[in-house]
Formats: sequence, structure tokens, C-alpha cells
Amino acid sequence: MMPATLSRAWSSPFRHGKPDDEEKPETSNDPSDKRPTRLSVTETTAPTVPPPPHLFHNVVIPLILPVFLSSADGTVVATALPAIAASFGNVEYLSWIVVANLVASTVAAPAYGRLGDAFGRRRMMVVALGIFMAASALSAFAPNFWLLLAARMLQGLGGGGLMTLAQALVGEHVPPRQRGSFQGYLSANIVAGTTIGPVMGGFITQAWGWHAVFLAYLPVGLTALYLLTRLPAGMRGTGAASGFDLPGMVLLASFIVPLLLMVSQLQRLNAAALPGLGGLLALTAAGLTALLWQQRRAAAPLLALPLLRIPAFWRSTVMGACSGASLSAMMTFLPIYLQVVTGASPAQSGLLLIPLTGAVSSGSVLTGWLTSRTGRTAIFPAIGLTITAASLVAAAIWGPSLSRIELSWLLAVGGLTQGSAMITAQITVQSIAGPRQLGAAAASVQLSRSLGSAFGAAAAGAVLFGILSLLDVDAAGLFTRMVQYGPGTLDSLEPARRSIVLQEVANAFRGVFLTVACFSCTIVACAATLSIRRL
Repeated sequence: MMPATLSRAWSSPFRHGKPDDEEKPETSNDPSDKRPTRLSVTETTAPTVPPPPHLFHNVVIPLILPVFLSSADGTVVATALPAIAASFGNVEYLSWIVVANLVASTVAAPAYGRLGDAFGRRRMMVVALGIFMAASALSAFAPNFWLLLAARMLQGLGGGGLMTLAQALVGEHVPPRQRGSFQGYLSANIVAGTTIGPVMGGFITQAWGWHAVFLAYLPVGLTALYLLTRLPAGMRGTGAASGFDLPGMVLLASFIVPLLLMVSQLQRLNAAALPGLGGLLALTAAGLTALLWQQRRAAAPLLALPLLRIPAFWRSTVMGACSGASLSAMMTFLPIYLQVVTGASPAQSGLLLIPLTGAVSSGSVLTGWLTSRTGRTAIFPAIGLTITAASLVAAAIWGPSLSRIELSWLLAVGGLTQGSAMITAQITVQSIAGPRQLGAAAASVQLSRSLGSAFGAAAAGAVLFGILSLLDVDAAGLFTRMVQYGPGTLDSLEPARRSIVLQEVANAFRGVFLTVACFSCTIVACAATLSIRRL
């Protein structure tokens, strides 16, 4: 039987067409207030939502495709890069096809959060999808590399709103106690998009060419637009159009661009790169200082700085960053480990990733269901990421002696609990922010996740190459060639030397597993000290 408060939060607005008076959550905006908190189930202002039996179909189904497009985009296009290089050349700038899109989407995420709060989140989702589809068409028909690069930046400006607005729309339409289940569905979809993306991109590129990769977005986007018509109208925006913080967006870009360039250079860390890294670090620090100064003085700041003063809020954003860092590092370097160290083919390494990605997706749904059933939040990442960290430490200790299948399933055990961090982070920040700042709250977590993803892959790469360089400088160079051309690079070596190089590479990967374990331990520390532990 449905609790009375939950029944009232659903039925009253549906019946009368307007929300009940808001019942404030039992939280304090005083940063010094660290009392364990239980949030009221009627925390939202109860937007017009469908009755319970139709909540999934009318809220989650319309959001699945936008989230899938956002999560799959980077990996889909990455597999088409060699074909793009064959068409246009400019190989030295090829990575910017992905990086420019990442920068634009990262900068755009907070802007969409604020614009969604101001103009309505469903309306801004339609705008974001429209920009994404128009940029996809421009990318498909770009006559040269530089116009393709510009179209990819525009595509990032549209794609940056898809994930942020989807998370905020779940918070807008779903009662707090049920958000865990619905956030779990979205988290599973994110992992699915990241995993399926390379397979889709490779197949489409091989069958029809790289242009078809971008054209394939159009029917998916049109279907997403149609499904969005099923999404209830929800809350009206505040209409604060004149207060949009354009200077803040520019300063955020001035901080994000050198930061991402700096972390990308960490994977090739050497003495010659230090002056460039120092310059990028100085630009990053200057951009951050200017951004924070401007945000404290802006009438309608782009970033939710007042919310970040609340301990539970900033801990949740750190959890989001470490969650992105963990998944990014594993999805980047685990296929390399399987191919270089164990000799698996690209197809075999893709199959060996299925247990891990399937476990993360399934665990996200399970965590969401448990959160909705029990009302508990912080306990799941606090315990779950301990299991994840233990599995990674085990991989670091025994990984080289395990078979491919044994390692795959060992990491799947940790992956089953890995998705709990992002769900808890989103639920917590949405509960703290309240219904009028759902967009800003979701954007904060998405921004931290994007930056964490970039940092995670870069940090793992820096550790890997750093250990290899310390063990054997020649082995580091051979490893780079193995990544580019395959394990066959070692065929010219003597069997004894080949065995030593492979052993040194395997030992260096122990550092990668331990680095990801450190991200998991950081999540455990944040979750264990969250003041908000129940809905």
C-alpha cells in the first residue's frame, strides 16, 4: 500500500492541475550543520506527473534516447577517426574531433542547467536535441576538416544539455523516494551507450563510411523528439531570461580548455613536456581564479557556488567526479591490457568487457531499486565501492597470473557495485537543491563527472607510462608501438626479451588498477561522511 505522503505527492497535482504547497526538506543550508538528515518524501513541489502505473513510460522512455546519444557520441565517433583522417588528412589534429566536442559539451552543461531552470527543462531539451541534430547533419556533409571540427563543437554545445536536462527532468517529475529506481535506469543506459558506441561506430563506418556515423544520429534524434511529446509539461521556468551569465560561460571555457589540454598531456609526461604543462597549469589557475571572482559577483551565476558550500553537496560532486574517473580509466585501459598483455584480439577484448559493463548496468538498476525500497542512499556506495576497491586491489596483485576470463569476471564483481556512486550523488544534490534549482544541481554533478572522466584516463595513463619508464625506458617505447600496431611488434625480439617486456608491461598495469582503486576509496570516504543518508 502506498504511503500517504507519497500518494499525496503524486495524486494531488494530477487531480487538480497545480502543485500543492511545497513541504520543505528537513535539511539545512548552513554549511556548519552536519547533522545526519532524513529528507521528507514530499520534497518536490509536486509537478504535474502521471499516475504511478504510467510514470516509467511517460518519464523514462522519452529520456532514454537523449541520454544514449550523449553517452555514445564520443565512442561512436572515435572509431570513425581513421576513416576521417583518410578523407581529410590533418592527422596531427585528429584527436580534436573528439576533444573539441568534449570541451563544448562540458562548458554547455551548466548553461543548460540554468536555462532549464529559467525556461523549462522539457523546452530546453528540445532545443538541445535540435542543435545536436543540426550539427550532426553539418558534420556529415562537411567538405573539409576545419568545418567538421566546427560542426563537432556545435554538436557538443547541443549534446551538453542532453544528460544534464535528463537528470533534472527525472528529479522534476519523479517523487524523491522513487528517484533511485529511475536514476538507475538512466545510469544503466549511460553504460550501455558507452559500451555499444564503439561497436556501432565501427560497423557503420565499415559498411557505409564515416559520413553515415553522423547521419545515423538524425533518425534517432527525430524519434527522441517525438517521444519527448509524451513527457508531461512539468513545472514552469522562472523566466529569468535577462540574468543569463554569459561572462561566466566564457570564463568557464577559459578554465576548462587549458585544464583538459593539461590532463591530456599527463599521459606523455616527460622532462621535455614540463614547460608546456607549467604554462597550461598557470592558464588553468588564472581561469579558475577569474571564474570564481566573477561568479561571486554575478547576479545570476552560472555555477551553484552557494550549494557547493553545503558539505553533502560538494561531497556528492566529488563522488560524481571519481565515478567518472573510474569508469573512464577502466574503459580506456582495460582493452589495452587485454590486447597487449594477454594477447586478445580487438573482438575478444570487446567480448571480455561485457561482464564488467553488464555488471555496472545491472548494479545501477539494482541500487536504484534498493534506494527506492529502503529510502537509504549513502550506505550503498559506502559498502559497494569498498567491494569495488577490493576487486581492483586483487586485480593489481593477481591480475598477471589470472586468465582473461578470470580477470574479466573478477572486475565484474566490483563493477556490480560501481554504479551506486553516481545514483547517490544525483539523488543527494537534487534533494538539497529543491525543485527550482534541479537543473543547476544536475549540471554540477555532470560537470564534475565530465572533468573526472578526463582526469581519470589521464591519471591512469600517467601512472602506466611513468612506471614503465622507471622499469625500462625501452619497454615504454615498445609498449607505445604495441598499442599502435598490436602485439606483433614484439615478434622481432628474442623470446627472452619479449617475455621480460610483457612482464614489465603487466607490472605497470598494476599501478593502473591501484589508481582506479584510489578513486573508489575516495568515493567511500565521501559516502561514509554524507550528512544526508536517507530519503
